[in-house]
Amino acid sequence: MLALAPGSASAQGAGPGDDKTVIFTPDDPEMAATAQALASLDDFLALSEAPPSDTDRFKLKVKVRDGNVIEHFWVIPFRRTETGFVGILANQPEGVHNVVLGQNVEFTRDDISDWGYTRAGRQVGSFTVCVMFDKMSKEEADCMRDKYGFDC
Repeated sequence: MLALAPGSASAQGAGPGDDKTVIFTPDDPEMAATAQALASLDDFLALSEAPPSDTDRFKLKVKVRDGNVIEHFWVIPFRRTETGFVGILANQPEGVHNVVLGQNVEFTRDDISDWGYTRAGRQVGSFTVCVMFDKMSKEEADCMRDKYGFDC
């Protein structure tokens, strides 16, 4: 199923077993969440370099391409490099086979599709996760909201 879908996104919880993959098409109108995330990316990156004391778990969502298949993953933690970024893949791949959970991945700004972090136990950012809640059952979405502090 994923091989036919041009993209997917995952909600990043406490661990890979909590992850839920939801399929999106590139023209999905709800994917305006990515545009919202990218519009505020510079502010997020600046904050991640000098994080306030009540913040943690800074993460970036990045696309990985394997042939014609694109899948989006959270990268936690991440850091800047001379040519872009590097970090640890925090989701189990389902549609791409050129990366594995826990692998160090290098990526550029052009690969970023979302960002997020935790402030005082609540999620900030993670715009694409809010879109995913609309595609989940009410029970799944409520569980994610309660368990991980999402306010959307």
